Amino acid sequence: MAHPLIGEIESLVEPLRAGRALVGLDVGTKTIGVAVADRLGLTATALETIARTKFTADADKLKTMLASRQPGGLVIGLPLNMDGTEGPRCQSVRQFGENLAPILALPIAFWDERWSTAAVNRRMIDADLTRAQRARRVDGLAAEWILQGALDRLARLAR
Repeated sequence: MAHPLIGEIESLVEPLRAGRALVGLDVGTKTIGVAVADRLGLTATALETIARTKFTADADKLKTMLASRQPGGLVIGLPLNMDGTEGPRCQSVRQFGENLAPILALPIAFWDERWSTAAVNRRMIDADLTRAQRARRVDGLAAEWILQGALDRLARLAR
């Protein structure tokens, strides 16, 4: 059973209407990309990439990082299979969200991230970044891509 703070993307319309920024997460096995939206919910910006250790330490880093920003909710990228089904990585990301919800006490929604890394890599290649530069930035920019997709959807819902 899902935590009461975990819902559909529509659950994040009200925090945006209240002028509270949203945060996007790209949860990988080695890193967590973090992006933040402006308070109008128009633009997502990559913020940081956290090197993963243990869940408690990761959650503490996120809590500290987000405390001064006072976000209204989280959008967590869900790594669906190309056919739209959920595999083991989705289960892991959903569990991460379930465990994070009571710690951050923020509404959480999951967002399809199937094309985020590929799209971000294409953008960085087009910008002529080296492989090393791309490796350092990919997770934060993937979080930005995920959050921007959710913001665009929320803008349509809020009309």
